[in-house]
Amino acid sequence: MYAIGVSPSPLLSCQSISKAYGTRVLFDELSFGLFDGDHAGLVGPNGSGKSTLLRILAEIDAPDRGTRSVRGGVRIGYVPQDPLLPPNGTVEDVIAGALLGADDNERPGRIARALGRAGLDGGAEVAALSGGWRKRLAIARELAAEPDVLLMDEPTNHLDMDGILWLEGMLAEDARAFLVVSHDRYFLEHIATRILELDRAYPDGVFQTDGRYSEFLARRDEFLRGQAAYEQSLANTVRREIEWLRRGAKARSTKARGRIKDADRLQQELADARERGIRRSAGIELAASSRQTKRLLVARGLAKSLGGRALFHGLDFVITRGTRVGLIGPNGSGKTTLIEVLAGSVTPDDGVIEHADGLRIARFRQDRGGLDPTQSLRRALAPDGDTVVWQGRHVHVASWAKRFLFRPEQLEMPVGRLSGGEQARILIAQLMCHPADLLMLDEPTNDLDIPTLEVLEDNLAEFDGGLVLITHDRLMLERVSTMLLALDGEGSVETFADHSQWQEARAARRSSPRVAADGVAASRERLRSKRLSYLEQREWDGMESTVLSAEAAVEACRVAAEDPSIASDPSALSTRYAALEAARAEVDRLYARWAELETKRGSS
Repeated sequence: MYAIGVSPSPLLSCQSISKAYGTRVLFDELSFGLFDGDHAGLVGPNGSGKSTLLRILAEIDAPDRGTRSVRGGVRIGYVPQDPLLPPNGTVEDVIAGALLGADDNERPGRIARALGRAGLDGGAEVAALSGGWRKRLAIARELAAEPDVLLMDEPTNHLDMDGILWLEGMLAEDARAFLVVSHDRYFLEHIATRILELDRAYPDGVFQTDGRYSEFLARRDEFLRGQAAYEQSLANTVRREIEWLRRGAKARSTKARGRIKDADRLQQELADARERGIRRSAGIELAASSRQTKRLLVARGLAKSLGGRALFHGLDFVITRGTRVGLIGPNGSGKTTLIEVLAGSVTPDDGVIEHADGLRIARFRQDRGGLDPTQSLRRALAPDGDTVVWQGRHVHVASWAKRFLFRPEQLEMPVGRLSGGEQARILIAQLMCHPADLLMLDEPTNDLDIPTLEVLEDNLAEFDGGLVLITHDRLMLERVSTMLLALDGEGSVETFADHSQWQEARAARRSSPRVAADGVAASRERLRSKRLSYLEQREWDGMESTVLSAEAAVEACRVAAEDPSIASDPSALSTRYAALEAARAEVDRLYARWAELETKRGSS
């Protein structure tokens, strides 16, 4: 308990810090603190200094002016946007490396718990991990050290849907306090109870509110409306003072001299307010072609395997004008491969794809394919000269670059030196120059700030052609997609009307035994009148009891894994956590089989 009238001291804070690179000021005289229990999200436009601020708080970089303070004994954890992991060694070695200062008796148990809760294989080689699993390992490493404050820069980048949901759960359970830089609005809504926006548009350089991200948006809009009203009032005052000066005011008295001085101050204050009030966003306008053909692409019986593993099979769907397909699934489930197959870049193992005659497809590749890192920004935007042809008119490359928030001095900069968000804006600018019938976008939101992401989202929602979209941005999927195709990584593909329906299906598969039994019983009743084969009918008849038994096994494994008597036995802990994960996987398999039976009978 804190004494009445005494405010708790922050765990981590900065006082009047400033940082600039050359003549470009990121932030100036910035002050704020993180307190016990703070679950804070940090947002702001690209270039506002979010990553730099986190590095200063993590004591990796130093501010030009001001101080950073940490309460005595407070431990700081930091996960950068692109974590550095040892090139060699195992996953368990990485976790162990974060616990060198831990008690020898506690270390084995903490390693086992970290591996089990993150779903990591301790014996796996780090070099063999995908980007998503490397990010999960980096987060698990920091959480294993039990920091008092956890700083994370874009932690959802490279994570698939399950990885993001895992992270949400871990933060809710394990983190004492954290500050997360993220452009994932759905993620922020779920994990943050305080939002800070870093932007020089605000008088103090930062706007912060308690509450969820949606509450932050409402309060920010209210603040900006107040700022606009104040700016209008200030402009009226300045206008009156200018008229007074023009009437020939003389500084012959102390009062007159003071009024002239105040008029100068008010004019400068108005100029500063107007400069702050300019909120820039990329001028994205994705235009469809004038094609009137309704049916753009038809896929029948598509199948594809890689390395002996089925990615998808028996896939049928049609894309017409206005159809916006969202592709979701675990990392490695074949989403990018499916786009390659649909575009005609990769041949399917089975099935056929029919394109409308002369179909124009525009691609956005996750790996930024098509960008030459040695090429200048000028040439990347305007490869054939100093102008760009857009909507039938010529636009000078400098004006075109400004439209996408690039500064004039960046035009001769090599593309490889630009940030990920800036490279993404180049690709979007290139897309705008080529009206398409069908857009195929693979993770276009990676590295984009929220203002640019919102403009892109509005454009995609209004796009008149067809769209195939891969993104882990759940809010974009919800607002843009007219249908979802969910790949499970084992060959199956399910269709959902929207992201909410997919979430409900996922929750049902992971629900409690009672809810699961109710769901199975209801589905069993619906299917009782349908004709199944003899063996399938027997399998279906026993599904309820099988699911209940599997759920009970999960609960038994969970209790065993949390038994305090084995807390100091790493071998036993590792074995029991592995058994828990296997039990959960079996429950998922049973529900998937049940869904397969239902789908099969539903289509008969």
